[in-house]
Amino acid sequence: MLIVLLAGVVAGALNSVGGGGTFVALPALVAVGLSPVTANAASTIALVPGAVASVWVYRRQLVPVGETSTVALTTASVVGGGIGAGLLLALPADSFAAAVPWLLAFATLLLAFGRRLSRALTAALGRSAALGPRAVLVGQFLLAVYGGYFGGAVGIMMLALWSVGLGLDPAVTNPMRVAQVGTVYLTATVLFLAASDALRTPGLLGAMLAGAVVGGFGGAHVARRLSAGSLRGVILGTAVTMTALYFLRG
Repeated sequence: MLIVLLAGVVAGALNSVGGGGTFVALPALVAVGLSPVTANAASTIALVPGAVASVWVYRRQLVPVGETSTVALTTASVVGGGIGAGLLLALPADSFAAAVPWLLAFATLLLAFGRRLSRALTAALGRSAALGPRAVLVGQFLLAVYGGYFGGAVGIMMLALWSVGLGLDPAVTNPMRVAQVGTVYLTATVLFLAASDALRTPGLLGAMLAGAVVGGFGGAHVARRLSAGSLRGVILGTAVTMTALYFLRG
């Protein structure tokens, strides 16, 4: 119980600051005896309240993602998250295992150099190279499917998409990243509660949920006090660390 509680605190804090909380939550639940599919569902369910707590702290800092409607972006997250959760219940749990480290490495590079790449493309083309709202929604939907299915570092991938596709500062879009990841998890949670066996271990689920709320609330308060440069550094540092850990685990 203590291990799962502490893992929930760390996962909630990571998700509120830079993402990657699933990397902590999922192995902790597997380590205490849950199957990978059940642990994946349980970690998603448990991290939702932490995401809600973080969004509450960030509520005045939420900004639109470029010209894309926030309602449309959230709808893409809802639909994609539901489809991804359905795939998790129907397909083998390790379908993405080999691809995730490479996806995350690619996202980390985009996160590090995305704004520079966006400016370079704009200069080379002589016009804006930013993605249109439709392309952003397609990308968001695909990431939401991945998030509902596996969830590992999906927030980092969202920041990378917005950074290279729209030239947006990760420090500015981090609150919206928390909100959209929370939406994906919430949608997946509805399906997991109805169709998975995550509720068979209510003690473990409750411990991680409580820890995630504490971590999500506290982590968001810490992130709000960081300068934009420091927050960018934390986000990028988290991305690099998560990439290295996923490669080591793979």
